[in-house]
Amino acid sequence: MRRLWLVFSQAVTVAVAVVFVLATLQPQWLAGRSSAAGVQVMVHSAPAGARGASADAPVTGHALAARQAAPSVVSVLTQGAQTRSPHAAEPWFKRYFGEPESGMGSAVIVSADGYLLTNNHVVEDTQRIEVVLADGRRTPAKVVGTDPESDLAVLKIEAQGLPAITFGDAEALQVGDVVLAIGNPFNVGQTVTAGIVSALGRNGLGLNTFENFIQTDAAINPGNSGGALVDTGGHLMGINTAIYSRSGGSMGIGFAIPVTTARQVMDGLIRDGVVTRGWIGVQPSDLSAERAAALKLGTEQGVLISGVLNDGPASAAGVRPGDVVVRVAGRPVANTGQLLNAVAALKPKQPAKLSVVREGRSIELTVQIAQRPKAVASNRRADDEGQ
Repeated sequence: MRRLWLVFSQAVTVAVAVVFVLATLQPQWLAGRSSAAGVQVMVHSAPAGARGASADAPVTGHALAARQAAPSVVSVLTQGAQTRSPHAAEPWFKRYFGEPESGMGSAVIVSADGYLLTNNHVVEDTQRIEVVLADGRRTPAKVVGTDPESDLAVLKIEAQGLPAITFGDAEALQVGDVVLAIGNPFNVGQTVTAGIVSALGRNGLGLNTFENFIQTDAAINPGNSGGALVDTGGHLMGINTAIYSRSGGSMGIGFAIPVTTARQVMDGLIRDGVVTRGWIGVQPSDLSAERAAALKLGTEQGVLISGVLNDGPASAAGVRPGDVVVRVAGRPVANTGQLLNAVAALKPKQPAKLSVVREGRSIELTVQIAQRPKAVASNRRADDEGQ
């Protein structure tokens, strides 16, 4: 009996030693044995067509979002400001003064038949526009329409079957959501950067008349203007427009026009050649607690009406200087930018309710919305013009 126990103990010792050696030198042998014995092994594999060097390597990061959206983002090359010289196209001018100044930017394919969204400042006052597709093809583009007040423009190229981007829901974005910026910074070629949504509804920056920017820390540089800001599903959330920078490069503060605004402008430019916006004819100004107390307005919330245009829609509705607008068509407004956007979103020739506070009393007024005059359409700040 003692001999049997001795043999058993020696066999166990040898077996443990063998397992130890195998686990150290050839662990995959034991993994294979464990799987065969019924131990479940979780293996993550990439979808077909999305695998890298190894067929079993997992897809990490935001590769799928970039792969989904990148083909829809193109480079825009512009040449020659039309106002630079009346002789810029003449051979002698080119000989002595060189080619007209060129520019660069980006654009987003929004339809399979060749419509593109970009920034107005990318194509403003140019003689020639060329688009470089993600697959390397180059084609001329023409301007369908521009909207300087939102800094948006629509281009058209003669092509079919293009990879149009999928529109997302910018209203669902939250601060902290991951976003990708895709464009052609410094004309180095298509580039993808990643960051988060840093803030929403940025306005009062003095960049456009209508401001409701998505702020992001995804790197945006010169040349990214007009490119796409997309979510982790590759859906378009905004059009990259501007950066805050002391050096000319990215400092982690970039701004994009929400796709909600971009789509509204795009539809108007393609359908009518112009963007239809509401207008009531008032001079708004921001309201501070000190100003409200000094003027004895009876409220610290809303937008102060400093002036009312004679014979304008607001005047006809009974709006007076000193009134404080707190809601437009049921939509709360807290500053001039919000008032500007709320009124612009209303349809001309339609009535709308204005909720105002006058000498501490709440009043409901009905105003007949008018079409925003072209004379007002300029790149001035909202608090410097009539709305």
